[in-house]
Amino acid sequence: MPDKKLVLLVEDEFLIRDLIQTSLEDADFWVVSAGHGGEAIQLLDGDQTKVAALITDVRLGDGPDGWAVARYARRIKPDLPVIYFSGHSAADWPSEGVPHSLYLQKPLTAPQIVKAVRNAVSPA
Repeated sequence: MPDKKLVLLVEDEFLIRDLIQTSLEDADFWVVSAGHGGEAIQLLDGDQTKVAALITDVRLGDGPDGWAVARYARRIKPDLPVIYFSGHSAADWPSEGVPHSLYLQKPLTAPQIVKAVRNAVSPA
């Protein structure tokens, strides 16, 4: 069995965060989650070398949004796979998203999220 990959999940709505985290854990990922952008940045400052992928909502309430979290993550780990998800920000992705990222439109299904993360962390 391959080693579990660590995913950083950033979502400000608890129920959505919990659903995504459970889906990823059921798919054999380790998940650390943050409820806002500032918390995600603190986690990245901790031990970002173990994070295999970032999956973040774009709108995160007060503080840094998902675009800012991903830019921060890529400054410290340039090859980190980034997956954005949102119900409102698709038009901004080409200009705000980090290069070679993925954007998923809400509403999402658990299999859609798991497939996106698996593809992002799998060697090409």
